[in-house]
Amino acid sequence: MSTAPTTSLTTLQARFATELPELARVWQADEAPAPRLLVLNEPLAAELGLDAEELRGAEGLGLLTGTLPPKGAHPVAQAYAGHQFGGFARLGDGRALLLGELTDTAGRLRDLHLKGSGRTPYARGGDGLAAVGPMLREFIVSEAMHALGIPTTRSLAVVATGRDVYRESVLPGAVLARVASSHLRVGTFQLVAALGDDALLRRLADHAIARHHPAAAEDPQPYLALYRAVIAAQAELIAQWMLVGFVHGVMNTDNMTISGETIDYGPCAFLEAFDPGTVFSSIDTGGRYAYANQPPIGAWNLARFGETLLPLLAESQDEAVELATAALDGFGEAYNAAWSAGIRAKLGLGTVGDAADGPSVEAVDELAGELLGLLRASHVEHTSFWRELATAARGDAEPVRGRFLDLPAIDAWLERWRALGPDPDAMDAVNPLYIPRNHLVEEALDAATGGDLVPLLGLLDAVRSPYVERPGLERYAEPAPEDFGKYMTFCGT
Repeated sequence: MSTAPTTSLTTLQARFATELPELARVWQADEAPAPRLLVLNEPLAAELGLDAEELRGAEGLGLLTGTLPPKGAHPVAQAYAGHQFGGFARLGDGRALLLGELTDTAGRLRDLHLKGSGRTPYARGGDGLAAVGPMLREFIVSEAMHALGIPTTRSLAVVATGRDVYRESVLPGAVLARVASSHLRVGTFQLVAALGDDALLRRLADHAIARHHPAAAEDPQPYLALYRAVIAAQAELIAQWMLVGFVHGVMNTDNMTISGETIDYGPCAFLEAFDPGTVFSSIDTGGRYAYANQPPIGAWNLARFGETLLPLLAESQDEAVELATAALDGFGEAYNAAWSAGIRAKLGLGTVGDAADGPSVEAVDELAGELLGLLRASHVEHTSFWRELATAARGDAEPVRGRFLDLPAIDAWLERWRALGPDPDAMDAVNPLYIPRNHLVEEALDAATGGDLVPLLGLLDAVRSPYVERPGLERYAEPAPEDFGKYMTFCGT
């Protein structure tokens, strides 16, 4: 393997590669024949202590493509396993590299990671490359999720490589540089469990505790505390997905992080007409990862995580299983609490305990459940409805009424809801106006693939400030036109 020149643009640590070398293969990114910066996340660069102008230069492009790694860096492909659509496989970063970790301006340790940087030993027959479109999709959607306050990996930049990528057609290639609290996954633990190396498992768990859940180290049962912390983080995360209508599309265990961040934006999309059975991914023919299945799949994935931790929980297998089962039983309670609090906010009914005479959790959940049934029956467009509901709280219910087939039912519901005194300003603060609407994402990606970045930049501007209505952005708040048809997404590998 040749040795690439290095850049002094930043300093990276190699904590993962040093502490867990069994799970890291030192590797080097492929050359980018003609690198060209397509989009740079300047606010994120500032958070990371990186100079945006330097990132635009030759050294910066070398960093963002991995072809000029920082001095002292040890880029690695990470090994992990995973249940993919229910089937277990040993996996790894087939087209990705962890360049290393850096400390941001707030003192947080964060990974700098590449996608589409070339084949690695884990490529399993793939070419290790990525096309412009899927990398820009991750940039758009991850930025939107961040603006919505949902834990997520962040996209730092997308760089066109000047290399063609062969899929159904010939496409321009690109590398995505992204940032995460870490890339530890449930699948990372599954690989170690499959190896049967309890010493490595303990080191991995200690690494995860130090990196993400340090309070667990003070617990009398630190590994059980780690499990509970991950359960709580994932319950909160998935509840947030559900509240905003996000469909991840490929909730394999290798796509569930220990940190509780959303990761790997492949065939993801946002709900259009409200339907619990919504599936966008072309490969999810059985609906395993449909919108409504995300909470139970999350619990299933966490059960697999619990299985990996059994050797650390107790000497007795039976006792370890009992402890893990009891911990996992808390997922439903944590999810329901997060969802109930979120739906209460979306309905403008404040928080539990705001007033002694306010509606109970049970009453709000019943009201919400009835509303979701009405939304489903009339195929109501999800995002627009919630903004229009705030208009109804201000006294004009006609936009909402116009979306329903059963007018007596929605009128009765509105009467009960308005009697509780919803706060429309509070509703606008949690119900987004601008999301990456599917037709706008496709418009932006098609244009960018052809060399026109204007639609992409316009969409990014809208979704980065999702709650405040701005003149001139009306099209970003409108549902897809009728001729857009049934939406289908592809993983882009």
